[in-house]
Amino acid sequence: MIKYYKTIKEVVGSIMVVDCVNDAHFGELCSIIDQNGNKRNGKVLEVYDDKAVIELFDSSNNLDISNSKIRFLGKGLEIGVSKDMLGRVFTGLGNVRDGGPDIIPEKFVDVNMGPINPVARDYPDQFIQTGISAIDGLNTLVRGQKLPIFSASGLPHSVLASQIVRQSKVLGDNEQFAIVFVAMGISNDDATYFMEDFKRNGAIKNTVSIINLASESSVERISAPRIGLTIAEYLAFELDMQVLVVLTDMTNYAESLREISSARDEIPARRGYPGYMYTDLASLYERAGKIVGKKGSITQIPILTMPDDDKTHPIPDLTGYITEGQIMLSRDLYKKGIYPSIDVLSSLSRLKDKGIGVGKTESYHSDLLNQMFYAYSRGKNAKNLSTILGENAISAMDKNYANFADNFENKFVNQGEYENRTIQETLNIGWQLLKEFPRSELKRIKDKNLDILLEDK
Repeated sequence: MIKYYKTIKEVVGSIMVVDCVNDAHFGELCSIIDQNGNKRNGKVLEVYDDKAVIELFDSSNNLDISNSKIRFLGKGLEIGVSKDMLGRVFTGLGNVRDGGPDIIPEKFVDVNMGPINPVARDYPDQFIQTGISAIDGLNTLVRGQKLPIFSASGLPHSVLASQIVRQSKVLGDNEQFAIVFVAMGISNDDATYFMEDFKRNGAIKNTVSIINLASESSVERISAPRIGLTIAEYLAFELDMQVLVVLTDMTNYAESLREISSARDEIPARRGYPGYMYTDLASLYERAGKIVGKKGSITQIPILTMPDDDKTHPIPDLTGYITEGQIMLSRDLYKKGIYPSIDVLSSLSRLKDKGIGVGKTESYHSDLLNQMFYAYSRGKNAKNLSTILGENAISAMDKNYANFADNFENKFVNQGEYENRTIQETLNIGWQLLKEFPRSELKRIKDKNLDILLEDK
């Protein structure tokens, strides 16, 4: 027998309090029948004594609590998964958003699955090509890695996210590749931009899109990445696909986490965010990886905007502790007209050495990237010194390095929004810039690799 409660005490915004409850549990879904017989959905945020605090997924407008009733469904949020989800667009709760038919699921899965068991993890060691030189050549993305992009307000991270979705691929024969794109708290204009871009370039056919709009509830925003990761786990570990998950914008996710924490009257930690935000973020990021005995993998690119350009803010700070590096966008490069405005010296991929080399990219890749890092760093220092002391105060070789820094930004880092470079094209551009130096300056390239480069290029 279905049990309804008619003891709704109050509703403030999207928060509802129900009295005299004896069978509700944290995270449980519930269904509210309003005075007109219409159904609204919610989720249990907190249970104390005989009271339950509910976050509504739908608006509370015109809800007459004295003539409404609620029942608890005895389960958390689930989603039906199927390969037919590729090419489709869903809400942050897993409902169809694109106007197409409902998915016929192969199975239903709880979206609140835990991270991969550390004992079952396999080490990431295969290259993913994004077509973006500053990532592929210098801060290489590896299957099973979690590599966030740290952006700031006004920088083109949405354009970069779209380009990554369009261009990313795994190299090798007989590899099935899919992308799960999760957008949280975005505007209608941004949602339209992403969907139109994916359709125009054909990327949508291999993409599952989860779109949560800024006008939709905080609970839905919290659920969206879990929906996306649950789908990714099904594609990767049951259908043996290589899956790239792009999460944007994790700052909107964290803001919703803070909003819900405040509604529950929890004691705030740094800058008002809940003390468990590290654990919550880890529960998402640690769902990336490879599993021993499984062919598939999940790779994550979380994108977040740093409030006030502050990389010590709790969101990027905690993200940096959990993930394996970061791609930093630079406002200075953006002002120079450089796209993508990736600051390669502040960026880091801790697993890049595992995904490059013989049989993966090129044998000389590691030496070449080390030489480019050195030359660009020295060139930046030479330019700073020239600004302070004057151009005549630096040596001729330092002038060469300063010129290299400019050329590196304009020819290697800078590329078109629709320019998709292979890894061989990326490495060739880097070598064309480096070969202007005498051999005596190319000390970070082994002689055998330098001979290969001089012969082939």
